[in-house]
Amino acid sequence: MGDSMLQIFGKAFVPETIFNKPIRSTLRKYLLSAGYNDVPYSLFGLLFLITAALTYGIFLPLVYPLLAGKFFILVFLLSFLSWALIQISIVALIIFSITFFLNIKIYKRIKAIEANLADFLVFVSTNLKGGLSLEESLWAAIRPEFGLLAEEMTIVSKRVMTGNDLAESLNEFITKYDSPSLQRNFMLIIGEVESGGKIVAVIDKVIESLKRTRALKEEMSAATVSYMIFIGAVVVVISPVLFALSFQLLQIIIGFTQSLGSSSTGSGMMNLPISFDNAIDVNNFKKFSVMAITTISICSSIIISIIEKGDIKAGLKYIPAFTFSSIIVYLLSMLILGGVFGGLI
Repeated sequence: MGDSMLQIFGKAFVPETIFNKPIRSTLRKYLLSAGYNDVPYSLFGLLFLITAALTYGIFLPLVYPLLAGKFFILVFLLSFLSWALIQISIVALIIFSITFFLNIKIYKRIKAIEANLADFLVFVSTNLKGGLSLEESLWAAIRPEFGLLAEEMTIVSKRVMTGNDLAESLNEFITKYDSPSLQRNFMLIIGEVESGGKIVAVIDKVIESLKRTRALKEEMSAATVSYMIFIGAVVVVISPVLFALSFQLLQIIIGFTQSLGSSSTGSGMMNLPISFDNAIDVNNFKKFSVMAITTISICSSIIISIIEKGDIKAGLKYIPAFTFSSIIVYLLSMLILGGVFGGLI
């Protein structure tokens, strides 16, 4: 009963269409590409209740005291606007986080399918040359080691066995994933099936093209290893050490100006026109250094991903490793350089 109420409540926030554009069908296709067969409307309803509770926890202690004592209508309008703004911000943050997670999952699924496609088509081609039909060849080529591709081909084969058209079943499979390589190669096969041509020759050419593309990508990745090593060294070692060295230099300059200022005051001389004592806070410099190192790590991960894989999403795995490593090197450099330059401060 509770789940059905949440499902009805969640469906109220997902309309069928908006400006004549389908919403629920598009959402279903998007979730199918991520591996979810059903749209979790009950989860949408639950998330709305959670965001309402979070909004209440933020609004009551932080916003409402600022509105107390004002005119009633003004309090009502400002309360409504602030509540809506807070909840919309929380909902947007949650939607962004969920979408980010699903996009990464879809990306991994696409790469898993593309990695096994050439080997799968080799079995299909062998079965066709052995006298089997294309439908039988697809079913016989399914192997557990093909992982997600085997699951998708099992679904395609079962649809064909239950009376669906092969070209239609394959087209439904490739439209599920936003992969130019997958769509281009299977469209060639589907076109040859519909025209009744030599399907074996087309599949062999597709296999050759996939293997050549894979070899070219591996060669390009190997040729750019030196660039990736250089960028990694800059992120993990050079930039943290330079920030730590800059911090020690800042402390030396501040200590030097303070010594000159106190000596000039004690001797009755004029004070120096420049002082770093109140102009720069060393703690703020530490915070700036950590934020700068984190930003450099994120940007460098994206650059390495583009160089190595040609895609930004592939570099997300480097962000935590680069960030934590560079911050640890920065802290260690602070300790070591602090001991080296400690006598000068």
